[in-house]
Amino acid sequence: MVERFDMVVIGAGPAGEKGAAQAAYFGKRVAVVERQERAGGAAAINAWVPSKTLREAALYLTGFRHRDVYEGLSLDLDPAFAVDRLRARSRRVIETITGEVRSNIDAHGIELLRGDARLGLDRMVHVTTANGQTRDLQADAILIATGSRPFHPPGIDFDDPDVVDSATVLDLDEPVRRLVIIGGGAVGCEYASIFRALASQVTLVDERSRLIPTMDHDICNGLADALSDIGVQVTLGAGRVQVRRDGEGLVVEIPGHGIVRADKLLFAAGRVGNTEGLALDEIGVAVEERGRISVDGCYRTSAPGIYAAGDVIGPPALASVSMEQGRVAACHAFGIPFKQMVDPITPIGVYSIPEAAAAGITEQQAGADGIDYELGLARFARNSRSMISGNTDGFIKLVFRRADRRLLGVHILGESATELVHHGQAVLHFDGGIDYFIQAVYNVPTLTETYKYAAYNGLQRLAHHSAI
Repeated sequence: MVERFDMVVIGAGPAGEKGAAQAAYFGKRVAVVERQERAGGAAAINAWVPSKTLREAALYLTGFRHRDVYEGLSLDLDPAFAVDRLRARSRRVIETITGEVRSNIDAHGIELLRGDARLGLDRMVHVTTANGQTRDLQADAILIATGSRPFHPPGIDFDDPDVVDSATVLDLDEPVRRLVIIGGGAVGCEYASIFRALASQVTLVDERSRLIPTMDHDICNGLADALSDIGVQVTLGAGRVQVRRDGEGLVVEIPGHGIVRADKLLFAAGRVGNTEGLALDEIGVAVEERGRISVDGCYRTSAPGIYAAGDVIGPPALASVSMEQGRVAACHAFGIPFKQMVDPITPIGVYSIPEAAAAGITEQQAGADGIDYELGLARFARNSRSMISGNTDGFIKLVFRRADRRLLGVHILGESATELVHHGQAVLHFDGGIDYFIQAVYNVPTLTETYKYAAYNGLQRLAHHSAI
């Protein structure tokens, strides 16, 4: 018997959950197929939820953030106990978040099926359930939101118990004395911070010349310096790293930099779309390299009635963006005049120590586009709230157009950067200028006040430029 739905969603991660809820909110009958025992996807189970939880728990348990503020006071925590507490806290948060996802699905009257999905002709979805039974679902629209998994390149033995990726690193149940991380993207920087806070010796390696190269160069350089300051060995431009094992353990050969011994190796460079087993080729859905599904601006695939959203379509692979992609895809699938596009001014956040965030264009992009731009810079070291809390690392950098002082981009390195960036994002949305920050009255002491002094710095630079 074929069961009829308006929409079938494959995957209950951020894109799948929000896309399904959007369609159900507007009266559509929706089913979600999820192969894992819990809804929420990789984001909730082994990506941003647990990693950000580990970050906060590590900082709280070790007092790492204030190590230089309260001289003479330190917290000597048993490493094994710390790891146990970290894992316990992470489990509780994961249970809470996945429970909230399931509650949202139930609240919208969405049917959740656990099993493996395979697509067929005429928008059929064949589901093999956990007990081996098969259910055939047919829908007017199908949304593929199967997410992604860590990329495993050839030459690295992931069967080695001391080699982990960004998913299996969460299974570590004992302190790590020496950790090598391959990959200087957001995930690599975040875990370098976490393990350094837990007193591990951390080496962060990337073959590129900058950490997180999509961000503004001052953020990249500042983050590398900040990680070095807390004791992370940052090695950039390293070429292709070789990993082998000898009688003493893991050996990591870094071209031009010698050999590093490691107790554990974390590979955190790239992800692969979860498209295997879906039979996409049989229904005409085009798939690019690393399993990424090709979509247009409405998130339609090359097959009629089939949509895709989230990590499975590739970068930026942010949970925040994936949620919006799922909602937009659902609206386009049914002609719902609610959300027609994803916000083009998407904030980026990196939960390292310190955090990094950005919205709008970088200084490099402004130059490449031929824009006559200027900068405004203010450091947290001169902000009263930062002095009080002891978190004085970092800065706010504004990129704006000289002619009318219109804000073009905001780039932040420092405590709460991922929260602060939304203030600049709002000004960008309304085509505002840096004068807004100057005219606004901010609570004192606050970190947000740093925007005002970055804007004043921008005016000073303009005046100096005019005087030349």
